[in-house]
Amino acid sequence: MHFHGESATYHTSHPRKLMENIHPIFDHVLDRSSKEKLLNQKGCVLWLYGLSGAGKSTLATALEKQLHSEGIMTQLLDGDNIRTGLNKGLGFSDEDRLENIRRIAEVAKLFAHAGIVTITSFITPKQTLRAMAREIIGEDDFHEIFVTCSFETCEKRDVKGLYAKAKAGTIKHFTGRDSSFEPPDDAHPAALVLDTDKQSEEACLKELNAFTMARIKPTAKNQKLKAND
Repeated sequence: MHFHGESATYHTSHPRKLMENIHPIFDHVLDRSSKEKLLNQKGCVLWLYGLSGAGKSTLATALEKQLHSEGIMTQLLDGDNIRTGLNKGLGFSDEDRLENIRRIAEVAKLFAHAGIVTITSFITPKQTLRAMAREIIGEDDFHEIFVTCSFETCEKRDVKGLYAKAKAGTIKHFTGRDSSFEPPDDAHPAALVLDTDKQSEEACLKELNAFTMARIKPTAKNQKLKAND
């Protein structure tokens, strides 16, 4: 048996030399279709984004539980959870936000390619950040879901106490206050918009679940719905 291992050369920090010592084995690993067949579902990434307090995490966790009860394999990537591990040490500057989203998108892509329905919950305030995530994950797998709510309502909810801290000046670069948020527009539309100002949690969850099932359980009808994203 021939073994495909990592390179034995570890002691160089030069980018070019480092790349010369990397030997991907993508052509040797079990393919995606085999994993999706095993799970009887299609992997994808549901990218929920919006202001803090809009309801992203609430809907993401509720969807995950609902899909699990229906026999769907899922993985939830939530902003606060990710920042305690993978992205620990990253702040909220434009540069750190970019790296935060880049890492998340790469991880989400791995889960999707394993046939897992990957639910992400991140503010993702800039269109350029969402475009980068889409490019990394791939057009067919990336489903952009805008969870919208007015700044005033989010401030009233303030579940985590962040709006109060931002108002007091103890949090800098706070999205919606001293750091801008770019909603989707006609040139860069979201595949689904959930307005938690106007819709109840139950109504939003029902719509989100229907959207998801249409894309992870391929049937003739669902393929037609997916084509309309």
